[in-house]
Order: sequence, then C-alpha cells, then structure tokens
Amino acid sequence: MQSPVHPQVKAFAGLIKRWGKLRLGVLILAAMLALLVLAHYTYAALFAVVVDWPMLKSQLLLTLLASPVVILIIFYLALHLDAAMLYLKDSAHQERLLNQNMQDSIRQLNFEIEERKKAFQAKRRAVDELRKEISERKKTQQELEEQSLLIRSIVDSSPDLFYYRDENGHLASCNKMFEIIMGKSAQELIGHHPAELYNEDSAQAAILTEYQEAAEHTELTLDVEFVKPDGQLLWFEMRKVPFYDGQGRYIGLLGFGRDITSRKLAEQALEKAYQDKGKFIATLSHELRTPLNGIVGLSRRLLDSTLRPEQHSWANTIFSSAETLGNIFNDIIDLDKIDRQDLDIVYQSIHIQNFLNDIANFAELICQQKGLHFVMTTDGELDTYLKLDATRLRQVLWNLLNNAVKFTAQGQITLDCTLNIVSAGQAELLFRVQDTGIGIASAEQERIFDMYYKSTDGRRLSIVGSGIGLSVSRALVEAMAGRVSLHSEPGQGSCFSVSLPTERVAAPSDHTIACPELTILLIEDVPLNAEIAIALLEQRGHAVIHAETGEDAIALLETEDDIDLVLLDMQLPDMSGDQIARYMRSESHLQAIPIVVLSANVRKAEEQLIDVQVDGALAKPINTNKLDQMLARLFSPSALKLQQPNPVKPTNSDNQVLDVATLQDYLQSLGPDAMKRSAQLFAQLLPGYINKMIEAAVQQHQDDFKESAHKLKGAAASVGLLWVQRQAKKFEQEPALWSGLERQLVDYHLTAEQHLAALHEFIEAHS
Repeated sequence: MQSPVHPQVKAFAGLIKRWGKLRLGVLILAAMLALLVLAHYTYAALFAVVVDWPMLKSQLLLTLLASPVVILIIFYLALHLDAAMLYLKDSAHQERLLNQNMQDSIRQLNFEIEERKKAFQAKRRAVDELRKEISERKKTQQELEEQSLLIRSIVDSSPDLFYYRDENGHLASCNKMFEIIMGKSAQELIGHHPAELYNEDSAQAAILTEYQEAAEHTELTLDVEFVKPDGQLLWFEMRKVPFYDGQGRYIGLLGFGRDITSRKLAEQALEKAYQDKGKFIATLSHELRTPLNGIVGLSRRLLDSTLRPEQHSWANTIFSSAETLGNIFNDIIDLDKIDRQDLDIVYQSIHIQNFLNDIANFAELICQQKGLHFVMTTDGELDTYLKLDATRLRQVLWNLLNNAVKFTAQGQITLDCTLNIVSAGQAELLFRVQDTGIGIASAEQERIFDMYYKSTDGRRLSIVGSGIGLSVSRALVEAMAGRVSLHSEPGQGSCFSVSLPTERVAAPSDHTIACPELTILLIEDVPLNAEIAIALLEQRGHAVIHAETGEDAIALLETEDDIDLVLLDMQLPDMSGDQIARYMRSESHLQAIPIVVLSANVRKAEEQLIDVQVDGALAKPINTNKLDQMLARLFSPSALKLQQPNPVKPTNSDNQVLDVATLQDYLQSLGPDAMKRSAQLFAQLLPGYINKMIEAAVQQHQDDFKESAHKLKGAAASVGLLWVQRQAKKFEQEPALWSGLERQLVDYHLTAEQHLAALHEFIEAHS
C-alpha cells in the first residue's frame, strides 16, 4: 500500500523544484513572520489589550534566526525522500508504462488517420455544395437585378407618378414622372422632407401636403389640382396607401398619382352643359308660358261666352291644345327636376271620389275628340279622404290616358280604380288604364318607359308626342313610393297599372262666428290681397272702403265718419303702417277706432307697434276663422263665447306647395268662382312682379327689389301659394346676392307657374 505521506511530500518537493529553495524559503519565512504578527494582533483584538511590541520584536528576531536552518533541513529531507520514492516507483513500472504508451500512441494515430480521411471527404463535399450555392446565388441575384431593372423601367415609363416616403416623412423613392412633376431629379428629392424643398403654397407641395398628420396612417384618395410653371392646369387623382412591415409597424407611405385632366375637363364640360340645359329649360318655359297662359285664359273665356257650336268646337280645340302643350312643359320641367333630384312630392287631403270625377271629365273630353268611348269603374269605399299628391297623380293619369287615346283608333278607354284597405288607416290605391289600341310588342315593353322611346316598327313615329311622358310618369310614381307596370299584346291593346300606398285622413272642419255689419277701412296696396280681403269681408255683410296708400288712408279717416274698424297693412308705398297707427292714436277723434294690423310677419309688426295701442294682428294670408274670431272679439264677444273653433294647423314644411288650410278656408268662405278669379289675377300680376325684381336685380337696386318681393309675397299668400310666398319672403328679408340672381329669379318664376297650375287644379278639384 502506498503511504499517504507520499502525495504531500511529492507535492512539496514539486513546489521546491518549481520555486527554488531560496525563493520558496523566503516566502515561507515571510509567511511565518506574517502569521506571528497576525497572531499578536488577533490576540490584542480579542482580549482588548495593547500589542506587546518588545515581545513581538523578540519573537520576530528569534524566528528570523531559527527559521532558515529549519527550512533548509525540511527542504533537504523532502527532496531526498521524494527522489527515493520516485526512483523506486518509476524503475518498477517504467517498462510497462512505456509499452502502454506505445500502444495508445498507435491507436491514436490510427484514429486520427481515419478522422482525417472523413474530414477530407466532408471538406470535398462542402466545397462542392458551396460552389453550387454560389452558382445559384449568382443566378438568383442576376434574375433579381433583371426583375428590378424591369420593374424600375415599368415604373419610370408609367404616365402615373409614384413616390415613397419613410416613417419620418422623407422621400425615399420616386419615378421619372414624379421627378418631372416635382421639377427636381431623384438625387435632389430623396432623403429630404417636402418642407425642405418646396414652399407651402407651391404647386408641387399640393401633391404632397394632403397627406399629413391627420391622415398619416389611413388610406385616402382625392383629386389634386396642379398648375405647371407654364400655366397649364393638370388634375391628378392621388392615392395614398400606408406601408407596414411584417410586425404591423408603420414604416412609410406609398403615393400614386394618375393624370385625370381629361376626365376633369369632361366633367366640367358636362356640368356646364347640364347648367346650360337647365337654363335653357327655364328660359324656354319662362318665354313660352306667358303666351301659353294667355291662350289658355282667353280660350277659357271664349268657352264661357256664347258661341256657335262650330266656334265652341274651335275654342275647345284651342283650349285642349294649349292644355296639352302645358302638360308637355310640365313633363320637360319634371324631367329636369328628376335629373337634378329635386322633385317635390306634396301630400294633401284629397277626396278621392271628387278627384276621380275630375279625371273622368278630362278623359271623356279627349275621348270624345277622337270618337272613343270612355268607361270608369271603381271598387272600394271611395267616398273618403286620402293622403295624396293630387297634382302629381293627376299628371301621371293624364299621361297614361293621353297615351291610351293616342294609340287607340277605335274602341274604348277604361279607367279602373280600386281602394284596398291594408290596415287601420293604411290603404293601397290601384289604377288601371286600359285601351283597345295597337298594343306593344313584348320585346319593346322593357323599353317603353325609357326616355324618348320610339317603336322600332315605325307604327308610332308620327304620334310619339313629347317622348318623355311615360318616363316622367314612372319617376313620379316611384317618388310617391308606388310602382307602375305594363301588360300588353300587339293588336289587343295595353293596360298600365299604377299602385300607390296611401292612408285615410279626416275631412277638414269649419266654424263660423256671427258678427254685426261693419264699415271697414282696408289699407292695402297689393290689388290681389285687397280683392280677396274685400271679398271675404263683403261676404260677411260688411262694407269695405279701400285705400292703397297711406295718404289716401289718412284722407279717408278724416272725411269718413262711420268707420268701425281699420285693417292696416304694415308696408305701404308712401309710408309704413306704424306711422298711420301713431297718427290715429294721436288724434282724439280717431283714438276709439279699433286697429287690426295685417302683416306677413305678425311678430315683427307687434315689435314695431310695441308702444302703440292696437287691437289685434292678423297674419297674411288672412285665415277666415281667425278673421271671424277677431271681429267677434271686437264687436260680438258674446257670440265668440258660444263657439269653440278648431282651426287647421298650418304646415311648417318648406317644401309645401299650397297652403291647403287657407285654400280650403277660402273655398268654403268665398266659393270656387271667387278663388278662380283670384288665381287668374295672380297669374296676370306674377310676370310684372318678376320683371320688376329682375330689373331691380340687374340695376342692383336693393329697395326696389325688396319692395317688389314684398308685394309678391303678399299676393302669393292671398291665393295660398305657400312656397312662392316663403321664397318671396326670403328675397325680401335676406341680403341680395346679385351674382346669379337673374337665373334664380327665372327658375323661381318657372316654379311659381308650376305651383299656380297646381293651384288651378286644386280649385278645380274642390269646385
């Protein structure tokens, strides 16, 4: 067994050999001295005593003297002992170890030879793979360069501009067209922010400044106007697309611009043509309706006069032709409104049986002129009121009946009306217009409602009429949430069906309040307003004295002794209404006469007369219920207590054509004949008012323009033309914008005439 001392001796001998006797002896001596000092300091620290320096010095001196001898002895013994033991061990096993080492060396050499062979083969394979990969990479790189060059060539040759901005807004790439538009080369653009290259108001900046903070990360398409240095105007459709990396992080902005100048010019030309067409239609209607209204009016008067049968037939032909021409004008105007999506549908409470009777009278007239028989059949409870646009529905039915008569040589025309009750208050109105005419081929039935339709077989070429009636009729029916359909067979006639949703409504009620006979001074400068007011008052048994100016009114007040009431218009040619009211209240003999103000704006009139005692105010047009209540309150309060009127609430819709409540009120009070005369008088006055407004607009005379608008407002209100009244009120109150005002007035005149035609139809329907 090997002694356990041998490893320590061997290790110590190795340390002596490595360090040397002197160096290791010095280190050991230094270590002993250090341990001695450390022991003294440790002892002093543990027992809290002072280091005994004399003792320490004596011990250190003793150690210095004795230690070298001891160390040398130990070195000598360790070295000799280690050498003896090594000699014995090595000599016993030297041969065996030598043999073992030789065998290990041989095995190691063989292993290394095999590994080197494998490494050499792997190296050769790796070199071959590397050569192949290098070849493929070169080929791929060449293909990518070719594709990149092709893409770059395509981008640069594109007529559309392209640019790319990084996440900081700097230009990173662009094509040739972008360089041309920007006026700089790619080297000057790339790496710069647009603000560094162009001013904010420059034409080039307009291409880029649309895509800033607010729309940075959103996709956007818009049209941008660009003015070239030579003054040429270009339009670009700019499309901005945000660019993101694989992690969804915003890294840039792609911009594409397409030259749409030709499209913009075409749109502008189309818009101008569209405006010219509207102006032409408005001007044509304005110029032709004045003589046409004269023809209609005079022929109507001729028909009302005593004529020989032959003369009556001639006059009736003139009247029917003028009415037909007027319907064609309506179709043209409605066509323009459909194009502008400005078609108004105005619903009213209509007695359907009376409405059908009017349609039947018209149909019988046009059928008699061609020798056809007319038949009307009905189904359902038609003695009721329905919510309908009577004007538009009448226009549709007239178109269908006219077409039926046109294309029917012999036989009969049938109008069938069916009212189906869907639910409580809701109903469906179904009309069928059937003829025994030439019919329509199935191939043409799909196009019969197209604009300017003409038959391909030539049968209808001479009788196509305006060519727009059916198209307009379909648009009107669809605007009323209905539908129109056709069933026809050639040689057996045609049947047009119109289905409209509607609802049942209650008939209007009327209340009359008794009042003693009075002598009333009416101060009103608009003749139509005065005529209607006088008719209303005289119908109630009152005597009316009319004054058109403030000067005439004051003269009558001073000379007439039996005036019971003054109806005072607030705006007169020579003075205002509040001046007359103040004058009356300042004269002792006139202070007792009640004053009732007439004004289209009652609140404004009351504000003007806040410090003047007046007895009431009536809004124009005069509501008969309110007039009766006012007279009863002033002169018959006991009768007023016995009545509980339920006036019709006025509509607040800006698109309402007629003031139905006022018209029904006037019709019940004055009768249809008086309303017809009032409508005819308005038709005569309307061109004069419009011409004065146009003349004032041309000369830019604000006061004359507002005065004419005020008179037209009052006149329109008196006959229930609600929309015409409100537009005139806007002309009167709002500051006039002279630019384009003439065209606006022409359109206004055109619309007013259409509404006047609707007024005539309304009166006829309630006659």
